[in-house]
Amino acid sequence: MTTTADIRLIAVDMDGTLLEPSGAIPATLWPLLERLHARGIAFAPASGRQLSTLQRMFSGVACELDYIAENGAYVVRDGAEVSSDAMDPKDVASIITRVRELVADGTLRAGVVLCGKRSAYIEGADPEFVAETEKYYAALEAVEDLTAVDDQFLKIAIYDFDGGETHTARHLADLRETFQVVVSGQHWVDVMNQSVNKGVALRRLQEAMGVTTAQTAAFGDYLNDLEMLQAADWSYAMADAHPDVAAVARFRAPSNADQGVISTIESLLSA
Repeated sequence: MTTTADIRLIAVDMDGTLLEPSGAIPATLWPLLERLHARGIAFAPASGRQLSTLQRMFSGVACELDYIAENGAYVVRDGAEVSSDAMDPKDVASIITRVRELVADGTLRAGVVLCGKRSAYIEGADPEFVAETEKYYAALEAVEDLTAVDDQFLKIAIYDFDGGETHTARHLADLRETFQVVVSGQHWVDVMNQSVNKGVALRRLQEAMGVTTAQTAAFGDYLNDLEMLQAADWSYAMADAHPDVAAVARFRAPSNADQGVISTIESLLSA
């Protein structure tokens, strides 16, 4: 690929984008991060995961990374908060109660993760739900009542056993009038403040760094990556990305199975 891009910031979605199909970070990323750091290019994992989980995943990196966590509700640079967007506790309680009712009457088969700054919180002990939740939340507490938790809440994540886009998202569609309701994976639907998305978060990071959209590259594959791709001139949809994501991105990258993020960044560095 031939380009004269002056890339200063690279934001990368995790699942379906950077991570291998097994969920592992490609081993080839580690030396690449060292090269990026040496050239003064910031690297920002951008995920629905909590900050603690992202920091654990990249704990072996010598250089400090930037993080866009909780789908953009929490942004950290050099270990310091850049921005956060907490939900009103009354709204949180109302949404949790509604999901409980949909589960109780058999409309949904789902579990709720309440995502706070300090930790994530769950009720119940369904093995599948707990196993899926533990993949994404390094700081996780089981509680008796989610509505009684004391924390600053960044997001409500709902795990739908039968598919988030076709079930939970449809039954919570009316919430879109006042909240972000984002399908963030095959089984996950996230509810956040209306002002939250990865694109807003990326722009906050750009402002903190003094970086422009023309100096930013972004990679994504799913619907919660749309706004992030729109905030970067060098926007890449993965080969098997959701059609709506492919329509927004300016470029395509090979799939995560083919380490498309790695090869594309390598091409940008060597041009």
